[in-house]
Amino acid sequence: MKILIVEDDVISAKKLEYLIKSLGYETLVAKDGDEGYELWKKEKPRIVITDWVMPKLDGLELCQKIRKSGLSQYTYLIIVTSKNNKEDIVVGMNAGADDFISKPYLKEELAVRINAGKRIVELESRDVIIMAISKLAESRDDDTSQHLERIRYYSKALATNLKDNGIMPEVIDEIFIDNIFLTSMLHDIGKMGIPDRILLKPGKLTVDEFEIMKTHSKIGYETLREAAKAGVNAQYLIMSAEIALSHHEKFDGSGYPEGLKGKDIPISARIVALADVYDALVNKRVYKEAFSHEKAKEIILDSSGSHFDPDVVVAFERCEDEFKRILGRYQD
Repeated sequence: MKILIVEDDVISAKKLEYLIKSLGYETLVAKDGDEGYELWKKEKPRIVITDWVMPKLDGLELCQKIRKSGLSQYTYLIIVTSKNNKEDIVVGMNAGADDFISKPYLKEELAVRINAGKRIVELESRDVIIMAISKLAESRDDDTSQHLERIRYYSKALATNLKDNGIMPEVIDEIFIDNIFLTSMLHDIGKMGIPDRILLKPGKLTVDEFEIMKTHSKIGYETLREAAKAGVNAQYLIMSAEIALSHHEKFDGSGYPEGLKGKDIPISARIVALADVYDALVNKRVYKEAFSHEKAKEIILDSSGSHFDPDVVVAFERCEDEFKRILGRYQD
């Protein structure tokens, strides 16, 4: 990650550059606000640390100019200042600053401020990436429409119910719930690798065609695993990869691609498996008419312990009214 330093005092700039490099970041240095703005436009660093008082364009004006630029990605702005009263902080925040740091610089404090900025910009990148590639996959399948929105809300409802009832507390926490809400949308990303003649076939697939269709789980897994390797904080991508690989596994071991059984299937995939099947049942597909909620519920209850994790089925029973609300809100 590149960090832009905007500082007119040469000694202060050198010290700040040294400290930031010692924390493992690449630095860009500008001697005033005008130069800083031009360097920011060219290099697009995600974090800017700028002095407040400078000739030409000062730190506040630089913050305002960056915020008004219209650049789609967010830049985290830290102002260096000796101004510590509340009025000055309000002025700085109104100008677009996210945080403040005082001279003299302490390495530990600087690390904390930068890490806060990293969390913000990484969250923005995560959400945008997930939504973009999910919608890209969705665009290839005429039948999905609001499918991805429903899946993420079904999955969140199930995960929340499991947490509230003390199921797997060592795994299912608020972070897990947030991650499954985001990553469940990627469960079928591997379908991008399936030929249209199979993916969009209106009739029943042949045995050979179905074998090709089943490869979408591994295609999605490999794609997301590679993305996770490149991620700075890739826990959500690790979850998305395990969901993509295992959401067609069945609790009794009769699923694919690996024939995993019971608790060997990641809980995230067990949750998405039920959400995905429910949505397929209650919505029209090229190969079937839509079933009623009651019919879908009957099929899911009958499949407890065979297709689905019994704990997840119980959670479904407890929040079935929420499922119906989600289905009504995000209709095709």
